[in-house]
Amino acid sequence: MYMTVADIEAQIEEEKRSACTECHSAAWAEGLWAGIEPEIIAEAALATALSELGKNGGEDALVSLLEHMRDRVLAGDFTPQRTCH
Repeated sequence: MYMTVADIEAQIEEEKRSACTECHSAAWAEGLWAGIEPEIIAEAALATALSELGKNGGEDALVSLLEHMRDRVLAGDFTPQRTCH
């Protein structure tokens, strides 16, 4: 099967996302094990992510990301008991 450059790039991006998810899941579990409430872990993770992205992309990039994530929240992407639209 022939893969285009776009296919390869998409596969690499998916592998990066998967590795990142594993790292974040391990850190989340470690925080819970240490007795830190999920809301505190989440707030710290978001603050760290936004601070790091803000160093390179500026406010417009941050607002764009937040709007994208807001749309995903409203679509139910992060609520297991809801049906995604």
